[in-house]
Amino acid sequence: MTAPHPTAGTPAGTDRSTLWGVLGIVIGLICCGILGIVFGWLSIRDAQKFGKSPVLGYVAIGVSVLSIVINGILTATGNNPYLNR
Repeated sequence: MTAPHPTAGTPAGTDRSTLWGVLGIVIGLICCGILGIVFGWLSIRDAQKFGKSPVLGYVAIGVSVLSIVINGILTATGNNPYLNR
């Protein structure tokens, strides 16, 4: 016997768009903006695949880019607390 085919309207797999979005926001704020951007992109990709809202992914990317810019400004002015220990 063969396995039944999934219907054409339902994508296969697990929706992890919320997981990627939350990870992108948290990691983008705490340590690594580049990983936050990657997780935000993954959130947007999964949200579009499963027909959900991609807002969480966009927030993760925005927060991560803002974190990168702020850290760059603090480093350029010599006020980065992590480098001045």
